[in-house]
This record gives sequence, C-alpha cells and structure tokens, in this order.
Amino acid sequence: MDYPALQHALTKIYPPDRLLTLPAQLAPFESDALTAFRTRPRAVVLAESQEEVIDTVRLCYRYAVPFVARGSGTSLSGGSLPVQEGIVIALNRLNRIIHLDPEQRIAVVEAGVINLDVSKAADPYGLYFAPDPSSQLICTIGGNIAFNSGGAHCLKYGMTSNHVLGLKVVLPDGEVVRLGGDSLESVGPDLVGFFVGSEGLFGIALEATLRLMPKPETFRTVLAAYQSLEAAGRAVGMVVAAGLLPGAMEIMDRLAIKAAEAAVRANYPAGAEGLLIVELDGETDVVEGDFPILLDLIQKSGAYEVRVAQDADDRQRIWKGRKSSFSAVGRLSPDYIVNDGVVPRSRLGDALAEIQRLSKQYDIPVANVFHAGDGNLHPLILFDGRQEGHLEKAEELAGEIVRLCVRLGGSITGEHGIGMEKRNYLPVMFSETDIDVMHAIWRQIDPLLLSNRGKFFPESLLPSPDLNWDADQRG
Repeated sequence: MDYPALQHALTKIYPPDRLLTLPAQLAPFESDALTAFRTRPRAVVLAESQEEVIDTVRLCYRYAVPFVARGSGTSLSGGSLPVQEGIVIALNRLNRIIHLDPEQRIAVVEAGVINLDVSKAADPYGLYFAPDPSSQLICTIGGNIAFNSGGAHCLKYGMTSNHVLGLKVVLPDGEVVRLGGDSLESVGPDLVGFFVGSEGLFGIALEATLRLMPKPETFRTVLAAYQSLEAAGRAVGMVVAAGLLPGAMEIMDRLAIKAAEAAVRANYPAGAEGLLIVELDGETDVVEGDFPILLDLIQKSGAYEVRVAQDADDRQRIWKGRKSSFSAVGRLSPDYIVNDGVVPRSRLGDALAEIQRLSKQYDIPVANVFHAGDGNLHPLILFDGRQEGHLEKAEELAGEIVRLCVRLGGSITGEHGIGMEKRNYLPVMFSETDIDVMHAIWRQIDPLLLSNRGKFFPESLLPSPDLNWDADQRG
C-alpha cells in the first residue's frame, strides 16, 4: 500500500476543495446511518464525473489502496463505512439523469441520482420508479443497486434487481464494463442480477438503465388498528390466503406508532398495539373489485378501528408516519440498531412473539416496523451508547433476532445487506462450502480485495489480498 504516492496522484485529478484530508473535513464521512461503527478514512474525493471515478479506482489499484464508494450514507448495515487507511469516493455529484425514454419506459441515470428524483422526472409521462425505500427522499440509485433495496411496495413490484436493465461499472482494477442493456429480454448469464446486491465488493456502478412503470390508475389505502401485534399478523395471512396481491402491507407496533406521532403527527388511532397498512393499486376496475373483499377481511380480522384514505392527501398522511418511523425513533432513544431479517409469512406471529420475549429478557425496548407482506422484519433495538455496555448488549439482542430468523426458515437480511452489522452471522445461514465459493468469486473479480474491504465476510474468514497479483501492470 503506497498511500503517499496515491495522494500525490489524486492532487492531479481533484482541486483542494474536492480532495478532503483534514480531520474536520473527514468527520462527516466516518460513519453511515449505522452510527455505532466509525472509521476515519485517509481521504475523501468528491467526484464530479464518471471519468474521475474511473481514474481514482485505477490509481487505487496501482497503489494497492482500498476504497469505498459512498452516496448519501443511508446504509443501515455499515455498508458505506470507510475502510481503515483507505479512501472514500463520494458519488453524490454524479447526479445526471442522462436519458429518459417514455416510449421504451426506461431512464439512464448516474449513480448519485436520488431515488425519488427518478420518479419526479418520469411523472409528466405517467411513469415512476417502483422501488421505494423509506429513505427515498435522500438515498441514491448507486446505494439501491449495492444493497438491492426494496421498500414498502416490494411485495408486488419486487426489489431494485427487478428494475435494473443495464449497468455501466468500473471494476476494482479500473476496467470499465457494461452489463445487461435496455431490454427486458436478456441473453446469456444475468450479470446485472449478479452485480446488484454485491454491496460494493465487485466495483462501483457508474450509471444504470432503469425500468419505469406506469403509475397505477387507482389507490385504495386502508389503515387498521389492533389490540395486539399477533392479530395484525393474522390479518396479513388472511389477506394473502384470499388471493389478493396488495401493493403493500406494512405493520407498526406501539413504540413505532409513538415515534411516528411525535415526529410527524400522523394521527394514528389511539391505543393501538399494532397498526396494519394495506394498499391496493393498479387498474381501477381491478382495484375496485378487490377493495370490498379486502375491507371485509379487515373487518373480520378483529381490527377495532378501520380507516380508508379519502383522497391523495389522506393517503400521504398515512404513509408519512410509516416512512418516518426509522428516523422518528430517535425521539425515543439516542441510539438504535435496525435489523432486517426475513421469516416466512406463516411464522410472522411466532417471530414477533419471540422478539417481544427477547426484548423483556434483555430489558431493551424494541420497536417493530416491517414489510408484513414478504415477512421482512425491521426491529429497531433502542439503546444509549453513552452508557457502558449498552451497545454490546443491544448487539447481542440483534444477534439473537438474526438467529431466530434463520431458525424459522428465513434469512439474515432482506434489503439492508450484510455490511458490517451482520457479517459475523454469515456462517449461521451459509455453509463453509458456500462461503468458500463466495470467496473464490470475489477473488477473481478483486484479487487485491480493494473494493469495500472488510464488509460482508466475517473478519475471521476474510481472505488475504494477493499483493503480488499483476504487480508489473500496476506499476
């Protein structure tokens, strides 16, 4: 690793105001949304063009210096945490919507484009970008690609991988490749699907060709309040068993409701232990046909109060409370860890009951917000990192929940990724052979292990970089 030589070379690419090296300049980049982890990088570069990113990656490869790509820093798994002694390549200024074709229903965008801005650009044509993470006001397309983000409507419309047709990527050695294209029909291996969700280990996405969807003609949004979380979970099972496919089904528990009320005054029903939000969307005749069935199911599920959004503003108020819930829990606790394990829908009730039991056992409050339709749990573990031992205790509880999800037949992550947060639990879900195969693939793409080193794989199972790899070509 030759950082001094790299820094000197970077001064030829970036002016002083875009090459950050002073402690005060680096401080905002020490952490992402998982603030329990902090690492100070050696430098941060504020790239303004794809060419600058490519040149920077090639220099990192030449001098064997690790790097991390960063968008808005909204990762909840520590995925954009800097690498020790490495540099951060900030992509926020790569924010051009290069091309939007309403007839082909595609948009070509750079990695730093904000998720919601794609839908805003497509709106005049009656189109939108379907993946809608709660952070869509600020999260970037590059980050969505890295972690295969979903959102409240992923039950019906799928994850980011279902909406990326093509990618322009700079690999860890500086080679630029194009994966996929601009058509839903692909030939050969699904290299776009291979790259999406790779958490930055395979390089940096520079631009993406996104699939746009027609805006639904009609929305019908129902808010139901229950005396218990288990009752809300049973209602989800009833809706699914009836053959309905809502655009979204979300559940919030008492603590999450309290946080949302304090933050945005969502005016949710008083006294609810569980709230269920169900939204039908699509063609008007289909939605209007399904809506009476949904309403009947909700009434029979034991809800003590049912509200139907009367207009677009009413619908937005319902969703504002749900989408603000992650940040809103900051009003209840100075720190929190967000888990995102997945369980089969049929085991939702079991999972919630066990999480409540673990919360009492550890004497740590847990606020539950989750995508009920696909069993993607988001328990928010509240703690005070200023008190000795609180973080470690919260992490131990988070680990119990991760193991619970696997034990119930689910996954350790749904959309937040492994990152730093869950890397030590990879062997809980995958065998030694599985992990060896992952290592082998990673080493083929990044022999020096430069791109987002230290994430995803447990530190004890992290392979060593091959520093002799192609040394002559690297100079």
